[in-house]
Amino acid sequence: MSPFPAQMEDHWVPQPGADPARTQLMWFVTFRDHPEVAEMVAAAQARLAGLSGLDLVPREWLHMTTVVGGFADEITAGQAEAMTEHARRLLGSLAPARITLGRILYHPRAIMLDARPHDALDPVVQAVQHATLLATGSEGRLYHNPWVPHITVAYSNTAGPAAPVIDALGRELPSRDVAIKSISLISQAPEQLWTWRPVSEVQLAA
Repeated sequence: MSPFPAQMEDHWVPQPGADPARTQLMWFVTFRDHPEVAEMVAAAQARLAGLSGLDLVPREWLHMTTVVGGFADEITAGQAEAMTEHARRLLGSLAPARITLGRILYHPRAIMLDARPHDALDPVVQAVQHATLLATGSEGRLYHNPWVPHITVAYSNTAGPAAPVIDALGRELPSRDVAIKSISLISQAPEQLWTWRPVSEVQLAA
């Protein structure tokens, strides 16, 4: 992801090969119980509030996408339950992952908070991939490859110059440390909306 794209694009235009009409099961890190993340996002969004062409992500939908498990019409309810149980077994003894937020990432379709170090969540991601494999025969796929952990602050909803966005927000916010203590299996459809339905939540070790 380039730190300085020249142009913004419409995030809501489906990407080639996507099927936005089909529900997908995904592994999300959610942040409803992280007020420090909400405060950071609110500070970033306050700088962006006067700009057109952006959809600011509401607090309740802040998330980090890790692994796409697959299309829901290809995964049975029993397999989804097994994914959760395998993940609980694999993650039950894993300590919370600690990340630092502060650096801003710019993409033509979105503005994000970078989560560093980038490998901090690798054990969690590998565990849910293995849980998905054990339950369905496929480990799914990383949301992007290479996967860069991030929290989206705003989505671009139109094409236009990126410079006003970059000038308004800058490159850094005051950094905050965050402990990731759980990961959730969610159901999301269609892709054009950021809302989702929680299926289950898996806690890491206390």
